Amino acid sequence: MPAHERPSLRIIALANQKGGVGKTTTAINLGTALAAKRKVLLIDLDPQGNASTGLGLSRQDRGAGSYALLTGEKPLAELLRPTRIPGLTLLPADPDLAGAEIELVGLENRERRLRDALDAQSAALAGTDVILIDCPPSLGLLTLNALVASHSVLVPLQTEFFALEGVSQITRTVDRVKRALNPTLELEGIVLTMFDKRNNLSELVAADVRAFFGDKVFTTVIPRNVRISEAPSHGLPVILYDHRSAGAQAYVELAAEVLKRERKARKSAA
Repeated sequence: MPAHERPSLRIIALANQKGGVGKTTTAINLGTALAAKRKVLLIDLDPQGNASTGLGLSRQDRGAGSYALLTGEKPLAELLRPTRIPGLTLLPADPDLAGAEIELVGLENRERRLRDALDAQSAALAGTDVILIDCPPSLGLLTLNALVASHSVLVPLQTEFFALEGVSQITRTVDRVKRALNPTLELEGIVLTMFDKRNNLSELVAADVRAFFGDKVFTTVIPRNVRISEAPSHGLPVILYDHRSAGAQAYVELAAEVLKRERKARKSAA
């Protein structure tokens, strides 16, 4: 059965064309928290490769990864890498991914390369419950491949002045992809990141986003937290680096909320 049609498998893209909003941090830590209950694959589709580094895989140790999958150079089973988190597997970003935006233009079915590869090699995903795709901070062909391959999009949103402008762009893109390329694509939700409760602006932005998007905004808010910032330099998710920190606890709560929404959606679909 093709991967995206497998009822037990959820594919979620983490996307925001604005950089520095906590997208990769959310991918790493949500993946880690979900791995306590589910078997998770994190696909690093960002040429910067920060998700790979943040899970302890240095640039020189990566070898082939998501670029080799997109171009068909190697099968998925050869590219998957274990992490130190039980239940969490990584498809790293290889160095060649930086040139993929240009090279994909000339390939057949250029916006469906990732979906086709996952569908054709679904045996390598046996037992996987959740795939998280960390997208680049742009709306180019790599992000488009992620959106076409996914069931839903999770948008990390920094609580700052330009946030609403950025989220309106990504939601318009989701609508366009849904109409033209992936009719099953949905907005998984918006998670507010880098929230500073001492800052009135954070409160105002959060209120605006909730007023506009309603229950699409997760109740859980990710705080601005020094432990979250420190963890990647140790190659660890904050949940392993300091599980008692406010940042780690917030990601555990976010994972619980994601799973709760998943159960609710399945119950209503039954």
